[in-house]
Order: sequence, then C-alpha cells, then structure tokens
Amino acid sequence: MPKHLITFHPGEKKISVNEGENLLQAAMEAGIHINASCGGSATCGKCKIHLLQGMADSPKHPKTTQQEYDQGIRLACLTSIHGDLDVEIPLESQVDKSVLQLKGDRTAHKYLLAPQDIYQLVQGWEVDPAVFKKYVQLAPPTQKDNMSDLTRLTNGLERHHGIGGISSDFRVIMKLSRILRESDWKVTATLVLTRKGYKLIKVEPGDTTRQNYSIVVDIGTTTIYGQILDLNSCVVVACPDGQCDGTTLFALAEASDYNGQISYGEDVITRIVYSQKPGGLKKLQEVVVSTINKIIDELLEMSKIDRSLISHMVIAGNTTMTQLLLDLDPKFIREAPYVPTANFIPPVRAIHLGIDLPDHVHTYIFPMVASYVGGDIVAGILGSGVFQRETLTLYMDIGTNGEIVLGNKDWLASVSCSAGPAFEGAGIKFGIRATRGAIEEVNINHRTYEPMILTIGRTKPIGICGSGLIDTVAALLEAGMIDPNGKFRRDLQTDRIRKGPDGYEYILAKKGETAVQEDIVLTEIDIENLIRTKAAIYAGCKVLLESVGLRFKDLEQVIIAGGFGRHLDLEKAIFIGLLPELDIDQFIFVGNGSLLGTRLLSFSKNLIKETERIALMMTNLELSNHPTFMNEFVAAMFLPHTDASAFPQVIERLRQMKKGEQELRVMS
Repeated sequence: MPKHLITFHPGEKKISVNEGENLLQAAMEAGIHINASCGGSATCGKCKIHLLQGMADSPKHPKTTQQEYDQGIRLACLTSIHGDLDVEIPLESQVDKSVLQLKGDRTAHKYLLAPQDIYQLVQGWEVDPAVFKKYVQLAPPTQKDNMSDLTRLTNGLERHHGIGGISSDFRVIMKLSRILRESDWKVTATLVLTRKGYKLIKVEPGDTTRQNYSIVVDIGTTTIYGQILDLNSCVVVACPDGQCDGTTLFALAEASDYNGQISYGEDVITRIVYSQKPGGLKKLQEVVVSTINKIIDELLEMSKIDRSLISHMVIAGNTTMTQLLLDLDPKFIREAPYVPTANFIPPVRAIHLGIDLPDHVHTYIFPMVASYVGGDIVAGILGSGVFQRETLTLYMDIGTNGEIVLGNKDWLASVSCSAGPAFEGAGIKFGIRATRGAIEEVNINHRTYEPMILTIGRTKPIGICGSGLIDTVAALLEAGMIDPNGKFRRDLQTDRIRKGPDGYEYILAKKGETAVQEDIVLTEIDIENLIRTKAAIYAGCKVLLESVGLRFKDLEQVIIAGGFGRHLDLEKAIFIGLLPELDIDQFIFVGNGSLLGTRLLSFSKNLIKETERIALMMTNLELSNHPTFMNEFVAAMFLPHTDASAFPQVIERLRQMKKGEQELRVMS
C-alpha cells in the first residue's frame, strides 16, 4: 500500500500514512490537536484545516463557505489522503510549546501484528485437526462377505486411509445400517483423536470432507466471543453476504455479546456469591449457555453454514467462568486455600451442557492453572508462542480480571489481580464496549481545553470504551486539568468542567453532538475507577517480577492481550502508569489471546500436549495473601505512580507541561 508524507504546520510535524487514510485520524495519530467533538461524524464542523499543497479527496461541507472551500479550507474528518500533503492547523486548534507529544511516528513501531504474523508466533505446527473427516466407498455385504456394518466401515477406513484401532460412539452404531444403505455405501466418517485412540463420532451420506467446521469460544467475565473455523483450509470462515473481507486469515466470522451473567454480578466474586443462593448455580449456567447459543446462531447465520456440519468445539475461559459453564460449584475458588474443582476437564458433549450443536460434537475445555488463572491464559500463552521462546516475556491479558504471566520456554509464573470491568465499559458512567460510536481516541487543547475525539466507525458518540477512557485521563493529566490523584482543577477557564450529580466531571461531547441526546461526560468517580484498575495491574506485574528476583528493566518483551488491546495507545497507557515505562518496541499486541489459542488448538492436534504442558509448568502466585501486594497497590494509586523514579520520562513531561503553563500565564 502506498505511503504518503504529511507535514503539519506550524511545527513542521511530519508523519507517514497509508493511501486513503483519514486526515483527522492521521492528525490524532501524530498527536496533532484539531478541534473535533462529534467523533469524526462530520456534524460539528469544527475540524477545519487548510490544505496548502498536495492530493486529497474532501467534499464541501455545509459549515464551510464556498470562499473557504476555494481557499483550501476542509474538514479533516472528511478528507482522504491520496498523496503527500502540507496541512496548516488553524489558530484555534494550535497548541503552545507546552504540548507533550505522547505519540511518536507510528511507522517506526510495530505494536499490532498482521494476521499472518499472528500465526507465525507459534512455530512447528501444521494443519492436522483432532477432529477430521474421511470419505470411503464400501462394497456392500454379500453371502460370502457378511461382516457387520461397523466392521466393514472401520476396515474400509484402515484400508483406504491407514487409520486403525477405531472405537465407535454408540450413537453412530444406532444409525449406521440405515445411513450406509441409503447412501449406497458411500459415506463420510468423522473421527476424533482421543487419549485412547481414534473414535468414530459421526457418519454422513456422500462426500462431505470439504465441510468440516469448528466453533471456538472465549468466555470472558464481561464479554463472550466466538468464531467459526474451516478445519480444512485453516481459516476463520468468511461471510458470504459481504460482512467479512475475503476468505483468508484476514477474514473474520466473529460474533460477540455481553456475558448474560453480568446481570448477576460484574465480577467473578459476586457471581460466586450468587451461585451459592438457591438455584443460583443453575441459573448462571443457563444464562452463559444462552449467550453462547446466541453467538453460535449469529455465526451460522453470518457464514451460511448448516449446524449439522459443525464437528468440534473449543472453549477457553477463566476458572470461575469455566466452572459455571460446566455447572461445577465455584464456592471453593474464593475460599482459602483457593482450590478449583479440577485443572483438566475431559472432552464433554456440547449438548450435555445445553449448547445447541449436534449430538456428536465434543467440546474441548482448555486446562486451568489455579482459581484465578484459567484456560483463557493457557490459551494465550499457547497462541502467543511464549512457551517456545527463550525471550523473557511478560504476558498481560487485560480485561475484567488482569492475568499476568512471566517466563519463557523453560519456566512460567502467573498472578491474577481483580482489575474490575472499567476497561470493558462497566462501572463508568458512559462506559460501553468497543463498538460503533464508542469514543476511542481523545486529545485536549492545552489552551482552550476543547476536546478532539474520534469514535469507532466515525459516527456520533454514544459512550466511551476502555481505550478511550485511558486516552481521556492521559489527555486530562497532560493538559494539567486533573492532579495526580485524579481530581479536577477548579480554577480553569472552561465550561467543560462542571459539577454534576456525581461530583465534578468533564464534558467530552455536548448533547447536540452525541447520538444519545445528552452530554457525554467523564466523572471523578470514573477516573478513580480507572486509577484503581491500573494500580492493581501495575502492582501485580511488579510483585510477580520481584517474586522471582527480576525488575521491569530485565524484561525483553511485553505481550498485551485482551479485548481492548487492539485500540490501546501504549504511550498514554504508560503515561498514566498502567504499563511500565519501557521502550515502545518491546511491546506487541496479539488481540484476543484466548481466541488465538483456541484457533490453533482446533487446527492442530499436536498442540494439545503442548497445552497440557503449559498448564503443568505454570506456577501461580496468590496475590490475595502476598505480603507486599497491598503496599504496591497503594503506591500505584497515583498518576502515574508515587515512585517518580519508575516513570522518569513521564515525570519530565509533566514538569515541562507545568513550566509551559507558567510561561503562558506570564505572557498573558
């Protein structure tokens, strides 16, 4: 894809962007502030810029006069880049020298891996699923050849495909005679590799070997994700109606929904408590299965695949979510000494859990490590390839719970900290998941305190997602609008800060600029929730490292996984103290690590043993009774941290900001 050089004036800030990229997005990526409070939906008309030179496509907007348009005035949100550009930022959007450029040139770093790179994280695997299909043509029985139907089929599979020692599911035997004769002895056998060898789980008439699909599910505390996989071609199935792009690894047939259990508690502890009420465990199991069934229905509708063609299912989730799905009492997960019912669960029929799939479909449940380190983390370590490399890696899965793993191919250690659901939108006044209309990027003018916001899908804002929450708090801190405790300054000349029903708040988008017909605000309570969340994660990382005699500077790589990682701005996450202050090139994102691992396991049966090895080699450290965790947590309840030496660059930026503010006061 062609690259173009954009030069922003004044300041001569230069960035490299892709052909067709949106100019407002490019400015945001460069840390260039342009007034924009409608999320890039072209309704507020405030993001005016002056095109000095270059090629760009930008239609005239009603809030731009013809004279302005003729002079090169455009709305940044409507401008597509098709060549090198020189762009002048209008005076009202310009910021003074106290601006701290948290964003560098994105082309110099590689946080987000392309789909093909994701699959290269794990080496030495091949497409060889544990559940597979084989087509056979059998000779019908005669007086001289009157062996049983089942023996005839298993002999045929061994003769034609070299698969011997096959056992059979009784459900197959019940239907076998009829299917063989109705299909003129031409059938497709579905087999699964078990610990005891190959097992025949389904027989279909005709040749259906090209139609072998698996469903993978990540059961999160707040959100459940699902994908449908083509086990023959090793791809996520594309949507024939055009909702997805192509039929390669770039394509996604993915569905997600809030975990229905959220109505009974936002975190695992409250759900465990609810499960102890009469009928509570049964209710929670039914609710999560209902959510999974909705996702399966959506996947099948999107992909136009018949339910009968699903052969396999793989599920990963934290320990509590897994036990609730399996109808296993989670009571002892939250009681010392914090013990799960089992670490390894044998494959279970999907229908026995209430999951609406054919009766031959067996579900593989990722093994769990401890009460608060579950199969989703084992899946993430598998999918990210940490278990294969010597590189000392910190793996962080940031969601409602913050699970952290440290190690390499020789050893693994883990902790879990209750981060809370703030990153997934819960507990925040206008918090939502990362969906269309969610505010995901925020910048604030240091003189006017006016916001520049971008939403997912460039539509009118409806709320703020986890990455937008981090962006906003970092921008408020950078602009000197909040103190290190997260409290708003009361002496600023702006109507954006006001006292609301929940205390002081900042107006991100005013009523007329939103799709919810009310002001979208960030409150001090929201900021406090974020600080608490980031403090738990940072403290968990530090305690884990110190428990094995290491420090942050010893790390060679940090892998970020989790639902909101795709939109996370690393520089701003470091700026508020969520992530350690390391070189940006040491960080990579893998997206949903749990889904990544479940996909790989579906595609390659050889990884089953590796999965079990990962679970067995991981040593878990219990933070709830660790003597130093609470001290580290309290120390991190500050922006960025009470230990200034841990964030020297951030502290220097804040010092420069204060110096610039003082100079402005003198000048004015």
